[in-house]
Amino acid sequence: MRELRAGMPAPDFELPDQAGNPVKLSSFRGANPVVLFFYPRDNSPICTHEVSAFRNNYSQFRAAGAQLFGISDDSVESHGKFAGKNNLPYRLLSDKGGKIRKLFGVRKTLGVIPGRATFVIDRDGVVRHVFSSQFAADAHVWEALQAVRAILPS
Repeated sequence: MRELRAGMPAPDFELPDQAGNPVKLSSFRGANPVVLFFYPRDNSPICTHEVSAFRNNYSQFRAAGAQLFGISDDSVESHGKFAGKNNLPYRLLSDKGGKIRKLFGVRKTLGVIPGRATFVIDRDGVVRHVFSSQFAADAHVWEALQAVRAILPS
Protein backbone atom coordinates (compact mmCIF):
# COMPACT_ATOMS: atom_id res chain seq x y z
CA MET A 1 0.00 0.00 0.00
CA ARG A 2 1.50 3.31 -1.06
CA GLU A 3 1.34 6.22 1.36
CA LEU A 4 -0.31 9.28 -0.18
CA ARG A 5 1.56 12.48 0.74
CA ALA A 6 1.27 16.21 0.15
CA GLY A 7 2.21 17.12 -3.42
CA MET A 8 0.91 13.86 -4.90
CA PRO A 9 -2.17 13.71 -7.14
CA ALA A 10 -5.22 12.35 -5.36
CA PRO A 11 -6.45 9.13 -6.92
CA ASP A 12 -9.89 9.45 -8.47
CA PHE A 13 -12.74 7.33 -7.19
CA GLU A 14 -16.50 7.07 -7.14
CA LEU A 15 -18.46 5.99 -4.04
CA PRO A 16 -22.12 6.13 -3.00
CA ASP A 17 -23.21 8.63 -0.37
CA GLN A 18 -25.70 7.95 2.44
CA ALA A 19 -28.60 8.30 -0.02
CA GLY A 20 -26.99 5.97 -2.56
CA ASN A 21 -26.02 8.83 -4.91
CA PRO A 22 -22.61 8.49 -6.58
CA VAL A 23 -19.86 10.95 -5.70
CA LYS A 24 -16.86 11.16 -8.04
CA LEU A 25 -13.82 12.99 -6.67
CA SER A 26 -12.74 14.34 -10.06
CA SER A 27 -16.08 16.15 -10.48
CA PHE A 28 -14.78 18.80 -8.04
CA ARG A 29 -11.56 19.52 -9.97
CA GLY A 30 -11.33 23.09 -11.12
CA ALA A 31 -14.14 24.11 -8.77
CA ASN A 32 -13.60 23.29 -5.10
CA PRO A 33 -10.97 22.06 -2.71
CA VAL A 34 -12.08 18.79 -1.10
CA VAL A 35 -11.61 17.52 2.43
CA LEU A 36 -11.85 13.75 2.81
CA PHE A 37 -11.76 12.32 6.29
CA PHE A 38 -11.55 8.57 6.73
CA TYR A 39 -12.93 7.30 10.01
CA PRO A 40 -13.22 3.76 11.40
CA ARG A 41 -16.91 3.21 12.07
CA ASP A 42 -20.34 4.79 12.38
CA ASN A 43 -21.65 5.20 15.93
CA SER A 44 -18.40 4.60 17.82
CA PRO A 45 -17.67 7.29 20.45
CA ILE A 46 -14.58 8.87 18.87
CA CYS A 47 -16.06 8.72 15.35
CA THR A 48 -19.29 10.33 16.55
CA HIS A 49 -17.21 13.06 18.20
CA GLU A 50 -15.23 13.59 15.00
CA VAL A 51 -18.23 13.81 12.64
CA SER A 52 -19.88 16.21 15.09
CA ALA A 53 -16.77 18.40 15.23
CA PHE A 54 -16.75 18.58 11.42
CA ARG A 55 -20.50 19.40 11.55
CA ASN A 56 -19.93 22.18 14.08
CA ASN A 57 -17.31 23.75 11.80
CA TYR A 58 -19.03 23.01 8.50
CA SER A 59 -19.89 26.65 7.83
CA GLN A 60 -16.19 27.55 8.01
CA PHE A 61 -15.31 24.87 5.46
CA ARG A 62 -18.08 26.07 3.14
CA ALA A 63 -17.00 29.71 3.60
CA ALA A 64 -13.58 28.61 2.34
CA GLY A 65 -15.28 26.92 -0.64
CA ALA A 66 -14.41 23.38 0.44
CA GLN A 67 -16.47 20.27 -0.10
CA LEU A 68 -16.40 17.93 2.90
CA PHE A 69 -16.85 14.15 2.88
CA GLY A 70 -16.54 11.49 5.56
CA ILE A 71 -15.59 7.97 4.44
CA SER A 72 -15.84 4.62 6.19
CA ASP A 73 -16.62 1.10 5.08
CA ASP A 74 -20.06 1.20 6.70
CA SER A 75 -23.05 0.60 4.43
CA VAL A 76 -25.11 3.28 2.69
CA GLU A 77 -27.95 2.45 5.10
CA SER A 78 -25.75 2.77 8.18
CA HIS A 79 -24.44 6.12 6.90
CA GLY A 80 -27.99 7.33 6.32
CA LYS A 81 -28.99 6.58 9.91
CA PHE A 82 -25.73 7.95 11.33
CA ALA A 83 -25.94 11.19 9.31
CA GLY A 84 -29.58 11.69 10.31
CA LYS A 85 -28.99 10.97 13.98
CA ASN A 86 -26.11 13.47 14.09
CA ASN A 87 -27.67 16.12 11.79
CA LEU A 88 -24.72 16.05 9.40
CA PRO A 89 -24.88 18.70 6.65
CA TYR A 90 -22.21 16.94 4.57
CA ARG A 91 -22.16 13.59 2.84
CA LEU A 92 -20.81 10.29 4.13
CA LEU A 93 -19.39 7.91 1.53
CA SER A 94 -19.60 4.14 1.77
CA ASP A 95 -16.29 2.39 1.00
CA LYS A 96 -17.40 -1.22 1.44
CA GLY A 97 -14.33 -3.42 1.54
CA GLY A 98 -12.01 -0.44 2.15
CA LYS A 99 -10.73 -0.21 -1.44
CA ILE A 100 -10.50 3.61 -1.42
CA ARG A 101 -9.01 3.63 2.08
CA LYS A 102 -6.24 1.38 0.73
CA LEU A 103 -5.88 3.51 -2.42
CA PHE A 104 -5.20 6.54 -0.17
CA GLY A 105 -2.77 4.52 1.99
CA VAL A 106 -4.75 4.82 5.23
CA ARG A 107 -3.22 2.19 7.49
CA LYS A 108 -4.98 0.13 10.13
CA THR A 109 -4.20 0.70 13.80
CA LEU A 110 -2.76 -2.41 15.47
CA GLY A 111 -3.40 -4.14 12.15
CA VAL A 112 -7.12 -4.38 12.94
CA ILE A 113 -8.90 -1.03 13.37
CA PRO A 114 -9.43 1.00 10.18
CA GLY A 115 -7.28 4.12 10.39
CA ARG A 116 -8.36 7.72 10.84
CA ALA A 117 -6.82 10.13 8.32
CA THR A 118 -7.77 13.43 6.70
CA PHE A 119 -6.74 14.64 3.25
CA VAL A 120 -7.06 18.17 1.90
CA ILE A 121 -7.09 18.21 -1.91
CA ASP A 122 -6.80 21.43 -3.90
CA ARG A 123 -8.85 22.47 -6.95
CA ASP A 124 -6.28 20.81 -9.23
CA GLY A 125 -6.68 17.43 -7.55
CA VAL A 126 -3.37 17.57 -5.69
CA VAL A 127 -3.11 16.51 -2.06
CA ARG A 128 -2.02 19.56 -0.07
CA HIS A 129 -2.22 18.23 3.48
CA VAL A 130 -2.45 14.86 5.22
CA PHE A 131 -3.15 14.34 8.89
CA SER A 132 -3.40 10.97 10.62
CA SER A 133 -4.23 10.30 14.26
CA GLN A 134 -6.49 7.58 15.56
CA PHE A 135 -7.45 9.33 18.79
CA ALA A 136 -7.10 13.10 18.21
CA ALA A 137 -10.48 13.55 16.47
CA ASP A 138 -10.63 17.32 17.02
CA ALA A 139 -7.18 17.79 15.51
CA HIS A 140 -8.46 16.44 12.19
CA VAL A 141 -10.93 19.33 11.98
CA TRP A 142 -8.42 22.04 12.89
CA GLU A 143 -5.66 20.65 10.66
CA ALA A 144 -8.05 20.44 7.70
CA LEU A 145 -9.50 23.90 8.23
CA GLN A 146 -6.03 25.49 8.43
CA ALA A 147 -4.93 23.63 5.30
CA VAL A 148 -8.03 24.70 3.35
CA ARG A 149 -7.50 28.32 4.35
CA ALA A 150 -3.83 28.10 3.31
CA ILE A 151 -4.73 27.08 -0.25
CA LEU A 152 -7.34 29.80 -0.73
CA PRO A 153 -6.45 32.16 -3.58
CA SER A 154 -5.13 35.52 -2.38
